[in-house]
Amino acid sequence: MTGHRLLYIDDDPAIGRFVQRRLGRLGHAVETAEDGEAGLARLAAGGFDAVALDHYMPGRDGLDVLDAIRALPDAPPVIFVTGTSESRVAVSALKAGATDYVVKDVGGEFVELLDAAVRSAVAGVVLRRDKEAADRAIVEARDRFEALAAERQVLMREVNHRVGNSLQLVAAFLHLQAGGSASPETREALNEANRRVLAIAQVHRRLYTSDDVKTVALDSYLAALVEDLRESSDATGGVAQLSLDAVPVMVDADSAVTIGVIVTELVINAMKYAYPSGSGPVRVRLDAGDAERTCRLTVEDDGVGRSEAAGRRSGPASSGIGRTIIKAMASKLDTTVAYDDAGAGTRAVMVFTLGEPKLAPPPTP
Repeated sequence: MTGHRLLYIDDDPAIGRFVQRRLGRLGHAVETAEDGEAGLARLAAGGFDAVALDHYMPGRDGLDVLDAIRALPDAPPVIFVTGTSESRVAVSALKAGATDYVVKDVGGEFVELLDAAVRSAVAGVVLRRDKEAADRAIVEARDRFEALAAERQVLMREVNHRVGNSLQLVAAFLHLQAGGSASPETREALNEANRRVLAIAQVHRRLYTSDDVKTVALDSYLAALVEDLRESSDATGGVAQLSLDAVPVMVDADSAVTIGVIVTELVINAMKYAYPSGSGPVRVRLDAGDAERTCRLTVEDDGVGRSEAAGRRSGPASSGIGRTIIKAMASKLDTTVAYDDAGAGTRAVMVFTLGEPKLAPPPTP
């Protein structure tokens, strides 16, 4: 059986030699000291796995020496060994930091108890150190993970910034190309493409300025998107009077892009077909759905309605790409866009389910 290196401090040299011999047979390497000062001097040199300490000694008693041992850096465990059976001594020693307590007897049977106490104390130290090492490893791993996560967020924001800039550049080229075209149909097609590109660019601008590169505040995103569409309508002589009413909702970036494209297409349709002889309102609304974790998106106008607008859509300028885009984008959200023709104008409704809780947390006061 593997032993340990033990310092035995006792003012009785005969008992010290006895313990040294008996514990040596059990595999331990034992050194002795005849008083507290000598024991502390030996401990200062290091190398001991445990200390066995007598209580009644001349000069400094066991409790005083125990305090001094506990003050040492990386102090070994201490087993209190004494000839008294008074419980107050045992309680005082344990309160002062002793690992265990053994009562000496005349027959020397306490040595086996001391052997068990030493092995248990050293095993406890090993377990504690292993736990501390594991805790340090966990903290270091967590710190590395947090550092990598922070670095990843910075890189993702930079990527979104560059993607947003590139999309803005593409939109600018489309705008210039539309302005230089002599064909009204070509200008309109390029302007529609410009608005679609801006819808996607708006998401990347949001992600670049956010601490969270995975989710987007859909209500804020739609507000910025509607503003872009309003400015685009004014710049191209459009007739849309856009408004937005949206509850706070957090969605992932891919869903935000999908919803943004759908809103853009529905608004473009309203701008083109709802008011052929003048201007009128186009309302975008986002609110909670009837089922748990669902939202309802509505884009409506007070225009001529779908039946009359259908004739205008079937003209040579209509390619049907908007309807195709709306259908494809809605399928990515596992839903469809439905049209309500019961009232005046056109009302498009899409109900979709969110992967996360649908309402954003309230702002911190």
